[in-house]
Amino acid sequence: MNSPLVDPFQRAIRYLRVSVTDRCDFRCVYCMSENMTFLPKKELLTLEELDRLCSAFVRLGVEKLRITGGEPLVRREIMTFFHAMSRHLDSGALKELTLTTNGSQLERFATDLAAAGVRRVNVSLDTLDEAKFARVTRWGRLPQVLRGLDAAQAAGLRVKLNAVALKDFNDDELLTLTRFCAERDMDLTWIEVMPMGDIGNEDRLGQYWSLGDLRARLAERYTLTDLPESTGGPARYVRLEETGQKIGFITPLSHNFCESCNRVRVTCTGEIYTCLGQEGHADLRAPLRACEADAPLEDAIRAAIALKPRGHDFDYSRQTVDGRVSRHMSHTGG
Repeated sequence: MNSPLVDPFQRAIRYLRVSVTDRCDFRCVYCMSENMTFLPKKELLTLEELDRLCSAFVRLGVEKLRITGGEPLVRREIMTFFHAMSRHLDSGALKELTLTTNGSQLERFATDLAAAGVRRVNVSLDTLDEAKFARVTRWGRLPQVLRGLDAAQAAGLRVKLNAVALKDFNDDELLTLTRFCAERDMDLTWIEVMPMGDIGNEDRLGQYWSLGDLRARLAERYTLTDLPESTGGPARYVRLEETGQKIGFITPLSHNFCESCNRVRVTCTGEIYTCLGQEGHADLRAPLRACEADAPLEDAIRAAIALKPRGHDFDYSRQTVDGRVSRHMSHTGG
């Protein structure tokens, strides 16, 4: 029972991404519809249940825990959960506790996150233009996010920006965002838009900007050196020799990254998705709530890992949106 989690393709599962809420204070056009219907709160795992579930994964060999949403920092009393998880950092069982956020609440929580043992945060930020930011998030508040970046760095957190590459939207800000991150000593990762969920009138194919094209345009201005390093996620990295900064590329469409996948996702309702781009999932909430003993929960986790697929089926190559999944990214966790 103490053997590590290994999927059918001999990939050891060391990385867990847990959504603590499907709610968000933005409505980004590639992530949500404008008028979202959120889950009833009674369906969400309590913070105590999230603690028990994450602790089970840590016992089974997970070494990196990323908290996601929705926007994780809008979850009521979420800092009690972060502080509870810090005991696994103290014991050495967990090597990293981190989160992905839209940055809107970092000004409030950055110091407390650092006190809980968080050392790095990923902030989703697709544009530095205030009008465009309001358009892509539908709600705005760019100055609030920028203050959050200041607060995070002042608290000693290492900040990485995640920018979704959107054709005819932020392709003209490639160099602007690169310089912004260089000046502030922040890393930057670009992500291809993924076909997840009904986003209303937005055109998935029209949004898609290949990172192959983005990289070629970046190479016109900078000298790019490929880096062998990995942070345990799907990004491939280069160093810009002129600035020394690191740029990442997450390419689920133009270059499938599944061969080294070491991660699974758990939703705020306790569903485990072993692949972001597949519909298959299993219920962990039922065994979690069925009894106080953890053995049924651990058995359910192992059974889910045993069904982890080789990879996803995302594909835009035929000028159609193939491999689409029905759930929104905010449901699975970003």
